[in-house]
Parts: sequence; structure tokens; C-alpha cells
Amino acid sequence: MLEAIHTARAVRRFRPDPVPEAVITEILDAAIRAPSAGNAQNWVFLVVRDAEQRRKLGIIYRRASDIASAMYAARGRPPHLTEEQFRRLMASGSFLWDHLAEAPVILVPCQTQP
Repeated sequence: MLEAIHTARAVRRFRPDPVPEAVITEILDAAIRAPSAGNAQNWVFLVVRDAEQRRKLGIIYRRASDIASAMYAARGRPPHLTEEQFRRLMASGSFLWDHLAEAPVILVPCQTQP
């Protein structure tokens, strides 16, 4: 179990292949297994397949990323990263910010009122 946590990496580039319904169901089934206080499970997940809706989400995400990018720039390179590692980190994040809408499906977790 800890191996999954220690070996997980961020994925910021997507293949355009359609995502099978069974894969989405499996991912969502795993997501709802997360513990919640009092077993409230006060969440819903939006599955966004429509290209226009993904484009709109991409625009929102891009605007929010401007704030994140400014925060990273103000904070500067963390001491545990080399200049090259930090440059690659920022470049990969920037790629995601610019290309999120190209993902074939976007899962949006939302918290609801208990």
C-alpha cells in the first residue's frame, strides 16, 4: 500500500484516447472509499466529457494557474531542487495549465453540504 504513495507521480500530459466507462467507474469507486468524518461522504464527482465544457474548464484552470505561477515565482526554487529540476517542474506545470482541455475526460471532485 505505501508503495503506491511513494511511487506515484504527477501526470501532466494526456493521450487523446477515449477513456472507457469501466475505467472511470473504477476510479470513482476508489475515490469514494476515502474516509470522511462521520462517514458523511459529502462529495460528488462531475465527469466532464463534452469538449466545450472541458474547454471552459481549461480557461478557468488557466486563469487560476496565473495565481499559482506567481506564487511559485515569488517563492523561488526550493533548496532540494536544482535549477534544471525547478525549470522542468515549472515547464510541466505550465504545459498542464495550457492543455488541460485536451484531456479526453475531466473528473471534478466537489464537496457538498453535509
